[in-house]
Amino acid sequence: MKKQAKAYLSLPPTEIKPFYDVVVIGSGYGGSISASRLARAGFNVCLLERGKEYQPGDYPDNQVEAAREMQVNMPHKHLGSTTALYEFHVNKDINVFVGCGLGGTSLVNANVCIEPDKRVFDDEAWPREIREDLASVAQGVQRAREMLKPEYYPEGRNGYPILPKTEAMKVAAKALHEEFAFAPINVTFENKINHVGVEQHKCDLCGDCVTGCNYGAKNTTLMNYLPDARNHGAEIFTEVAVQYLEKVNDQWAIYYRLQEAGREKFKAPFLFLKANIVILGAGSLGSTEILLKSKQKGLLVSNLLGHRFTGNGDVLGFGFNNDYVINGVGYGKYKSGGKVEAVGPCIGGIIDMRQKEKLEDGYVIEEGVIPGALSGVLPGVFITVARLLGKDTDANIKDFAMEKLRKIKTKILGAYEGALNNTLTYLVMSHDDGQGKLSLASDRIRVDWPGVGRQQIFKTVNEKLKEATKALGGTYITNPSWNKAMNFDLVTVHPLGGCVMGDNADKGVVNHVGQVYSSDSGTGLHRGLYVTDGAIIPRSVGVNPLLTISALAERSCEIIARDYGKTIPYDFPEVTPSEKTIKPLGLQFTETMTGYFATEEKTDFKKAYALGKNEQSPFTFTLTIVAEDLEKMLNTEAHAAKMAGTVTAPALSPHPLTISEGKFNLFVKDEKDPGKLKMIYNMKLHTLNNREFYFTGYKEAFDDKGFDVWSDTSTLFITVYAGGDSTGPVAGKGILRILPKDFRKQVTTMKALHAANILESAKALKDFGLFFGKSLYEQYL
Repeated sequence: MKKQAKAYLSLPPTEIKPFYDVVVIGSGYGGSISASRLARAGFNVCLLERGKEYQPGDYPDNQVEAAREMQVNMPHKHLGSTTALYEFHVNKDINVFVGCGLGGTSLVNANVCIEPDKRVFDDEAWPREIREDLASVAQGVQRAREMLKPEYYPEGRNGYPILPKTEAMKVAAKALHEEFAFAPINVTFENKINHVGVEQHKCDLCGDCVTGCNYGAKNTTLMNYLPDARNHGAEIFTEVAVQYLEKVNDQWAIYYRLQEAGREKFKAPFLFLKANIVILGAGSLGSTEILLKSKQKGLLVSNLLGHRFTGNGDVLGFGFNNDYVINGVGYGKYKSGGKVEAVGPCIGGIIDMRQKEKLEDGYVIEEGVIPGALSGVLPGVFITVARLLGKDTDANIKDFAMEKLRKIKTKILGAYEGALNNTLTYLVMSHDDGQGKLSLASDRIRVDWPGVGRQQIFKTVNEKLKEATKALGGTYITNPSWNKAMNFDLVTVHPLGGCVMGDNADKGVVNHVGQVYSSDSGTGLHRGLYVTDGAIIPRSVGVNPLLTISALAERSCEIIARDYGKTIPYDFPEVTPSEKTIKPLGLQFTETMTGYFATEEKTDFKKAYALGKNEQSPFTFTLTIVAEDLEKMLNTEAHAAKMAGTVTAPALSPHPLTISEGKFNLFVKDEKDPGKLKMIYNMKLHTLNNREFYFTGYKEAFDDKGFDVWSDTSTLFITVYAGGDSTGPVAGKGILRILPKDFRKQVTTMKALHAANILESAKALKDFGLFFGKSLYEQYL
C-alpha cells in the first residue's frame, strides 16, 4: 500500500520538554477541549496520549487489520498491542469498549451530539454550582456545538438518498407509537477546509464510523479541537502512557511510560515531566486508574474515588433477518459505487422515549451499523447466535420459508445479501443505578458491579426492542452475553463516573470545575489538578454523553483560565491548512548501559570507574534511540538520531532522572583522530527537584591489537557537567558497559517506524544492520 501525505499533529516523544504550564492527559472530548481552550488562553500546553495517531486512511477496513488493532484487558493479563485502537475491558459483570488513539473514543463512537433530558441535572448528585447555574452548562453546549459542528442527515438533499435503515426505524417507531427523528451527528456532508484549517471529505455513506472514518467526514476531536490546540501552540505526543502523579513542592510530576518501546524488559523506571497544572482527560477508566495509582503512591483524595461508575444504561440488540432491507453492514474494504449499497452514517435516526413520568424509565433507541471490517465473520456468527438465542417474532410457514431462503443467501453470498442485509442493529441508552465500582487488580483497572444486568430497565428495554423487531418481521437477538447462562452480563460503550463531581469530598472526588479534592472530607482542593472527562459525571445521562462531557469541559476550562488570570478567545481566525507530509521509514531501539561513576574524580575515566565501584556509586541509563528518518540517519555525515529515557545515578539524585534533548550519533569520525569512529551521546538530565545536569559520552571503535569489536562498541566513557550544557563545571566521570544479557534484550526492542507493511519493516532492519556491519567491517577488517 502506497503511503499518503497527511497533516500529522503529533511530535515524536523525544521532543517532550521537562516542564510545561499545563499537561493534559488523554485526547477524547475532555482532554482535547482542555488542550485547545487552555492553549488559546496563552498557556504552554502539552498533551499526552497513550495511543497512536491515526489519520483518515489509516483505519482498518478488513478483518486482518481490525484484529491487529484489538487489545483486551482481562483480570490478570493483557492481550494485543497496548496502542491498538479498539480496547476491550473484560469484567465479570459489565464489559467496556473504549478507543485508544489520538482523539480517544471520538475516533470510534457514532458521533451523536444530543443533550440529556433537563431533569438529569435536577439530581442532587450534581454539585450545587451546576444545579443552580445551568446557564453556564448551556453556554458550554453552545461552544461545543460551534467546534464539533453537528448536522442532521440531509435526506433527499445534495445527492444524499433515503436510507433503508432509517426507513425501518420509522416503521418500528410507528409500531411503538413513538416519534422518529433524525439525530444531530458530528459528520460533515460537504467537501471543505473546516473552521480550524483541516481538509475534510464529505460523508461517503460507508457506515464504518465506529471502526474509524477513512474519509475525514466524521468530526472527531482529531478534526477540530486537537488541530486547534496545535494552531495555538500546544505540543501533542502519542504513545505516551501516564502512570501516576506526584506533588513535588508546588508542581506536579507526571510519570509516564513510552508505549511499545521495550523499556519494561530492562525494568527501567518511568520517565517524568513536570507542570503547574495537570488536566486528566483519559476517560472514565483512564483518569480513575491514574488517580488510583497516584493514591497508592500517597496522593490524598476522596474515598469515593472509583465509586459511582455507570455504563449509561447501554443496551445492544439486533433485529435479525427482517422482512425489510436494511443495508446495515458497513462498506469495509468495498468502496463507494461498488458492491455495497449506501449504508449511511452509523447512527442517523432516533426513537426518543425519554418523556416518561419518571426520568429513570426513559431511554432512546438508535439504529446502528455493523463495521464492514467484520463482514467476513458475520454470517456464521449471526446464524448460529440466532439459532441459540434468537426469538422469531412472526412465525408462520410462509415467513419461515422466506427467512430460511435469506439465511441460505447470506451463507452463500456473504454479509451484504439475504438475512444479514436485512438486519438492524439497535443501540440504546437508558438509566442504570450507577453503583459500579472501579478498582485496581494486577495494576489494571477493573469494574465490579454484581447483578447490574438484572436491573429492571434492561428487561424493559429488551422487551421493547423485541416489539420493534416484530414490526419488521425479524428475529430479535439480545446482546449475546445478556442471558442467564452468562449472568446477564452487559456491554457499555459509554463508561461514566469514577471521579464524580460533588459538593465536597464526602459526596464526590472533584468539585463543580473538576478540581480534585485533597482529602477524604471537606472542601480542600489540590491546586492545579483537574479532571474534565466523563469520569466526573455523577450519574447516567440517558443519551450519548459526548455533548454533556464537552459542555462541562468547556465550562471548566473557562473557569480554570479565569482563576489563573487568563481569558479564552473563542473566535476562529483564518488559518492556513497544515502541510501534509509522508512520514519516512524510521527505526527505534532501546538500550541499557550500566557501570560506575564518581563525583570526586573529574579527569580520568578509569580512575573514576574504579573509585565509583569502590564507593558503590552505580550509574545506569535506559535510552530509547529514535531515528525518525532512517535514510537520512544512514546517509548523512552526522548519522544522527534522538533519544528519550532515564538515568539512575544516586550520586546525582536519590530518584531517577529524566533526560531531554537527547542526541545520538552513530559512527562519526573523530575530529582529532580520523582513524577512529565514535558513537556519541549528549543529553540533559533533570532531577525531581529541578536540578539540571548535562551528559556527554562516547564509544570508540578503532583497530588496535586483539579482537576488541565487542569491547569497543559496548563501552561508553561518560562525563557529567553541572548545569544545562558542557560549559558548566564537571560533576563527575565514569564508564558504562552493555551487559550481554541486556544486549540480547536490546535486539528484541529494535523495530521499524512508519512502515506501510511487513516488507518495509524488514527493509528498515536490514538497512540498519548492513550499515552497522559494514562500518565495523571497514574499521576492523
